[in-house]
Amino acid sequence: MTPPSSKNKKQKNKYKMAVCNSLTSILKSCDNNAGGIVKFYIAPADFVTAFTESAGVITAATMSAATTFVEFEFNRNTSNFEEVPTIDLVNGSTFYSQTLTLQLARREAVKRQALLLIASGQPDLTVIVKDSNGLYWGFGFNEDKVNLTGGGGGSGTAKADLNGYTLTFTAESAEPAFEVDETVVLSVI
Repeated sequence: MTPPSSKNKKQKNKYKMAVCNSLTSILKSCDNNAGGIVKFYIAPADFVTAFTESAGVITAATMSAATTFVEFEFNRNTSNFEEVPTIDLVNGSTFYSQTLTLQLARREAVKRQALLLIASGQPDLTVIVKDSNGLYWGFGFNEDKVNLTGGGGGSGTAKADLNGYTLTFTAESAEPAFEVDETVVLSVI
């Protein structure tokens, strides 16, 4: 067996170094870290007409005239999001399965009507959530939009059971969710 030529070896190492040099260190944070989300905002994707992203953070967003994101309020410790990468080494593809779960307590007509609107015709949505660490995350800002894809609800059985709705929103995105600058969120809600 012939050893690889030193020229090929140098080219491989040069490529590896280029990739490694583009990485940055990730330092351990000294801040508290808490799970869960505390805010949930939804807008039809068409309402977001433009956005600016820099280093994974949305720094500006433009909405169509007289439109804003709508807040869906929920009880604490009931809702979350999950982002799972799918990496296929054979095909060379990577995407992120994003699942947002929102639990709305108490069944009532106003919630029924809102759910009809976000489910009718399966509209493309853009969602912003605020996590328990005070950071905002944006889903559906790029071409991969969010859709309401499932959920459930009912009265529960025992007095302490959920009487309400559980909604599941999903997206398959080429990139992880963007962090959204708080000033941007305040301008679009």
